[in-house]
Amino acid sequence: MAMHDIRKAIDQHWAASAAGDQVEEHAIYHDDAVCEYPQSGEIIHGRRNLQALRSHHPGKPSGFTVRRIAGEGNLWVTEYVITYEGKRAYTVSIMEFRDGKVAHETQYFADPFEAPAWRAQWVEQGNTAERVP
Repeated sequence: MAMHDIRKAIDQHWAASAAGDQVEEHAIYHDDAVCEYPQSGEIIHGRRNLQALRSHHPGKPSGFTVRRIAGEGNLWVTEYVITYEGKRAYTVSIMEFRDGKVAHETQYFADPFEAPAWRAQWVEQGNTAERVP
């Protein structure tokens, strides 16, 4: 599968995810795909289990912003921000493709935090959640 085809599939996946379209969101995965959430230690086996898990999430996101997508060949990374109940979760998805579909995905979730004052002389403050390249 060509890189532009994979990128198009990823774009469709995130658009469907943002729209709450569970069928289209999970079309990108192989039936035997594995998804890992390292922070909780969870491993989800199979597209059906992944779709069922996400379909039963108790809250619907009120915001979804893709910050950046980068990749080459069969390895692609997406940085995005999801807002649940007014709280942002900064998220990284690492997708490994096999034959044009995701065979393995790892997702990391992080809460925002206040920048410490001691770093102020070296940094610029900005709202990176809204930056979309």
